[in-house]
Amino acid sequence: MMSFNFPSKLLEEAVNEFSRLPGIGSKTALRLVLYLLRQDEEVSENFGNAVIRLKKEIKECKICHNLSDSDVCHICSNPKRDHEQICVVESIRDVMSIENTQQYQGAYHVLGGIISPMEGIGPGDLSIESLEIKVREKRAKEIILALPTTMEGDTTNFYIYRKLRDSGVQITTLARGLSIGDDLEFADEITLGRSLINRLDFESTLSRKGR
Repeated sequence: MMSFNFPSKLLEEAVNEFSRLPGIGSKTALRLVLYLLRQDEEVSENFGNAVIRLKKEIKECKICHNLSDSDVCHICSNPKRDHEQICVVESIRDVMSIENTQQYQGAYHVLGGIISPMEGIGPGDLSIESLEIKVREKRAKEIILALPTTMEGDTTNFYIYRKLRDSGVQITTLARGLSIGDDLEFADEITLGRSLINRLDFESTLSRKGR
């Protein structure tokens, strides 16, 4: 961390806290803190209160694990959505990316990550068991695997497929309009939308890979 000669201990503490945020270095942190200091007190109070309320009041949807202001998110509580079609994603950011395409009217299931032995993340660390329960209880007719096109994403896809393949549920995956290694959040809306519309039967993709 770059060293500054701070004129105030309070300023230093604020810069140190901003520097904890991902992608925020010391210079950027100092610029942000000085910006807030120049604003009206109400602006700084609103900023601080928003962060505090976010931490204290935001919930995880008990159905899909999306973030929500209530126990059930607005997607899961929407009767117009197709709740028998479940799109499995890595994170909340992927839900937002897919929603932006306006091409999908089903439900979601947020895993909270993907299998990555290098990072110590195994199947038990993800919300795969609750996905299995949905399938066992016949709450799903189609599972759409929409995970990153990486080795870890493919591994997680295959693990879920093996868990669900004898359940009778249809298992599909995004068409490979996405480049290998792409995260959904960085895909443009048109490409992602087409990948959803032209999704493939997951088992057919296995034969192409020689599994």
